[in-house]
Amino acid sequence: MLSEDIIVCEDLVKIYKTKDLEVLALQGLELSVAKGELMAIIGNSGSGKSTFLNMIGGLDRPSAGKLTVDGKDLFKLSPQELVEYKRSTVGFVWQNNARNLVPYLTAIQNIQLPMLFGDGRKRRERALELLELVGMSGKKNHRLDQLSGGEQQRIAIAIALANNPKILLADEPTGSVDVKTGNYLLDVFRELNKNMGLTIVIVTHDRMLAKKVNRVVAIRDGKTSSEMVMKQSYKDRLDAIEMYDEVHNEYAVLDKAGRVQIPRELLDQIHVTGNRVSLELVDGKIIVGAPEES
Repeated sequence: MLSEDIIVCEDLVKIYKTKDLEVLALQGLELSVAKGELMAIIGNSGSGKSTFLNMIGGLDRPSAGKLTVDGKDLFKLSPQELVEYKRSTVGFVWQNNARNLVPYLTAIQNIQLPMLFGDGRKRRERALELLELVGMSGKKNHRLDQLSGGEQQRIAIAIALANNPKILLADEPTGSVDVKTGNYLLDVFRELNKNMGLTIVIVTHDRMLAKKVNRVVAIRDGKTSSEMVMKQSYKDRLDAIEMYDEVHNEYAVLDKAGRVQIPRELLDQIHVTGNRVSLELVDGKIIVGAPEES
C-alpha cells in the first residue's frame, strides 16, 4: 500500500548556461512520487525527463524551485552529504551498459564494487543474493563480453541495488534490448517493487513498458503535461494488456495557477492556429474551442 510521498518537486527549474547559450530544460515542473510506487516518465527528446531523473539521482543540481527526496532537501546538501545520498538513497540503471559495468570484471565482481569498503565475506554474500534476485546466479563468473544485452541489464539492476537504496532510477532500461527481454526486465522491476516495496522511477520511450506500470507522467517542454493512471480492471491482468490500446485513464495536469498544457495535435484538430482559444461552461464541463472569427 502506498504511503507518503518520497519525491516531491515544486516549481522545479533547471537552466543550462554556456558562453553564448542559455537552455531552460525544466520550466516549473510539479511532480510527486509516492513511497513504494512503480511509475514511468515519458516525453519527447529534449522534454526534460532525463534532466529530472538526474536531479533525483543527485547527478545535477536544480537552478530553482523545491526538490525533496526521502526527506532530504537536495538544494541544501553539502558535497559530502550529496556523496552519501547517492551512495545510500538512490540506485541508477543506465541504458548504456558501459556506464553500468566494468568490462574486465566478472558479474559478481561488478556487483561487489559499490560495496568496496565493506566486509569482504558480507560483500560476496550480498552479491550472491542479488544475483539470485535477478536470475543470474549461473553467470556470476562471466564478463561483459560473455553476457547478452538483457543479461547485462539484469547485472546492472543488481549493481544498483548493492547498497540497499530506497529509490531505483532507470533511464531507458529497455532501449538496447529486444521486446521479449524488455518484458522480462519489466517483470524484474515489478517483482522488486512488489516484494521489496522499492520505489522505482523509469524514464522510457517504450510504449509497452509504459502500459504496464500503474502511473505514467508525461513531461512536455519542461513541465508536467498529463498523467495516465491504470484502470482498475487492468491492474491484475498485466498478461493481457498487449491486447488493448487504452489501459490508462489520461488526465491533463493543472499547475498552481490553473494553467494546463493542451497537446498541439489536439489543438490542430479543432483548428487553433494562434495563441487564443474560447472557453465555455456546458453542463458542468469546460469546452475548449477555436476562437470565433471577428
